[in-house]
Amino acid sequence: MNAELNQTPLQQRYKEVRKVTLIGSIIDLALGVVKIIVGWLANSQALIADGIHSFSDLFTDFFVLYAAKHSQKEADEEHPYGHGRIETLATVGLGVTLTLIACGIAYDALRRLNTPETLAEPGVLALIIAIISILSKEWVYHYTVAAARRLRSDMLMANAWHSRSDAISSIVVMLGIAGAMYGYPYLDAVAAVAVAVMIAKIGINLVRSSSQELIDRALDKDEINAIRAHIFDVKGVRSIHMLRSRKSAGDAFVDVHIQVDPRVSVSEGHQIGDTVRRKLLDAVDVVSDVTVHIDPENDETGSSCDDLPHREKIIQELKQRWPQLPVSAIETVTLHYLAGEIQIELDLPIWILQRTEDARPLVTELKKAVNDLPYVSDITVRFKV
Repeated sequence: MNAELNQTPLQQRYKEVRKVTLIGSIIDLALGVVKIIVGWLANSQALIADGIHSFSDLFTDFFVLYAAKHSQKEADEEHPYGHGRIETLATVGLGVTLTLIACGIAYDALRRLNTPETLAEPGVLALIIAIISILSKEWVYHYTVAAARRLRSDMLMANAWHSRSDAISSIVVMLGIAGAMYGYPYLDAVAAVAVAVMIAKIGINLVRSSSQELIDRALDKDEINAIRAHIFDVKGVRSIHMLRSRKSAGDAFVDVHIQVDPRVSVSEGHQIGDTVRRKLLDAVDVVSDVTVHIDPENDETGSSCDDLPHREKIIQELKQRWPQLPVSAIETVTLHYLAGEIQIELDLPIWILQRTEDARPLVTELKKAVNDLPYVSDITVRFKV
């Protein structure tokens, strides 16, 4: 019990994927053996071929297990975003496999349709085994689909459809056997071509969707709109821009720039950004990682402050122009980089004033001393006890 509690979400996910896939593998192995033996005894070439198809499912099952084992690894220095794309690559492979299987089914069906003498004439036993295969593989399909939706795993979904392709090929076999028994052996080939087209469409869709994930396609519009709504629910967020998203296996990564009041402290801006991050992680199931950039103004088309000097240079300039001020006061000025200019906030100790009336002339003198600094737009001076 303690070991299970100590498992990471990725390890728990892998455990569920392994369980679902192993159950399907056991059924594939049993069906493959039974189909080949009964097909040989009942003189059904179609059933033997279907048995070989079941054995091919074992290959993809082990492929899924391998990918699931390695994709659940935690992020490391070489893979800072984790290893989820291994699962995406596996999904592409399964989609290609489904498409090739569809081509094989169609080719074999057309070949048998053109050579009627190759059509089998099996018996009732072969029909029963085909029906058992259909029911078994359809159960595996629904069992795997339920797990795929729960775990948000496109790879498991692809493997589920691989199981259904086996069930569909068994339906083709059943139709062929029944057709042969009632004198219409060509029904097998006609049904097989139609089924092959459907399987190929599924395989192509899987390859296309997973390939889009590999090139960092954004989340769906509905998911993006939901993310936007959750961000604006956070108090302190004025606007958002540069919202980017991408998927890796069943998880999504989100990067966003949020604009806050430029006068808030660094720590308050960070708190607003951290609230946005927690909000998205809690409210959007698919989101597993969020990076929030805090902006004092909209810099989507580029920062207007790129050419402004850094703090060290500004402090040096101020020390030269304000020799009458304490160095410690100048070094602790607050700088606001906004709209391509710098606004300066200066806190001075009240003791530098001999009289209260000296405050206004001093401020005027300080502002006049920096008139030759084109990047300084305003100076605010506060006197503190």
